[in-house]
Amino acid sequence: MGASEEFVFVGGYTVDKGGDGEGIVRLTRDASTGVLSRSGVVARTPSPSFLARHPELPVLYAVNELDPDGTVTAFAVAADGSLTSLSSRPTGGSDPAHLAVTPDGRHLLVANYGTGSVAVFPLDAEGAPGERSDRLDLRGSGPVTDRQAGPHAHMVFPVRDEVLIADLGSDKVWRARLDPTSSRLTLLGAAVTAEPGTGPRHVRFAPDGTLFVVGELSGDLSWWRPAADGALTPGGRAATTTTAGENYPSEIVVGPGGRFVYVANRGPNSVATFGWDGEKATLLAETPTEGDWPRHMILIDDHLYVTNQRSQSVTTMRVDPETGVPALLGGPASEPTPTSLLRWNVSGLS
Repeated sequence: MGASEEFVFVGGYTVDKGGDGEGIVRLTRDASTGVLSRSGVVARTPSPSFLARHPELPVLYAVNELDPDGTVTAFAVAADGSLTSLSSRPTGGSDPAHLAVTPDGRHLLVANYGTGSVAVFPLDAEGAPGERSDRLDLRGSGPVTDRQAGPHAHMVFPVRDEVLIADLGSDKVWRARLDPTSSRLTLLGAAVTAEPGTGPRHVRFAPDGTLFVVGELSGDLSWWRPAADGALTPGGRAATTTTAGENYPSEIVVGPGGRFVYVANRGPNSVATFGWDGEKATLLAETPTEGDWPRHMILIDDHLYVTNQRSQSVTTMRVDPETGVPALLGGPASEPTPTSLLRWNVSGLS
């Protein structure tokens, strides 16, 4: 592999979820041009709809978004990008949709969307998850009856010794504390109580400590400012599209320095670019993805990559460093039912 190349892994839906994927796919990225080239399937595992990596070890984790019994699988990543399965564990819930490793690399957290819970797995010295040590069951509901009849944990976001949990079902972003010794979670309360019907999906912090929340059901971006006592207070909200019709925003990315914020819009099939001035997010532009149902995206240097789940493709965009607005770079590349992307920097491999 050349010095200007790195890997991007793709997760997606397999036949058990009505998808056409076969497992985890490896792409090679040319860092100078941003172009992705497909190397092929490197792990056959059911519906690896979200991927994450260990902060120090060459280990990749995938949720297996299955109903009623979800699982999580860990893979060792070799220098050539090949994957070797380490272990697979049941998550204790259905349709796990997100996962993350704590900053100290000692625990893996998994959000069970279907049953509204968060599973905890201690990690051994090789990064393999052991038996589940805890499952935090959430409570609550919202006014959108067909989507919010109960809790739906959609994202786990470790922050130091705490964990934020975006709960689409209860319109809350919960705070929990993870005990590093017992490997158990304690619910501390709501960090964010969003407007009824918001459906918090994913969250991201700006460098100034502002928390951005994407509302999948409300179709907006809200921001929450840190107060002196550590609480988060509402700062404002803005629609993520000017297009009429249904919109279900999915992923959010904060650019370097926090000047720009990007939100993927399912329905309008666009990426919204917001300018952030420290007080207010302003919609600057919408860029079509040239695909259907943009589920996930990642920003690598000045390139933004977007998975178009329904049209089965990955779109590459180049971000203007001055305006922050992305523009299409060639046409979308074919990829069966993609739902997640994970950058794998070659320098981080052993």
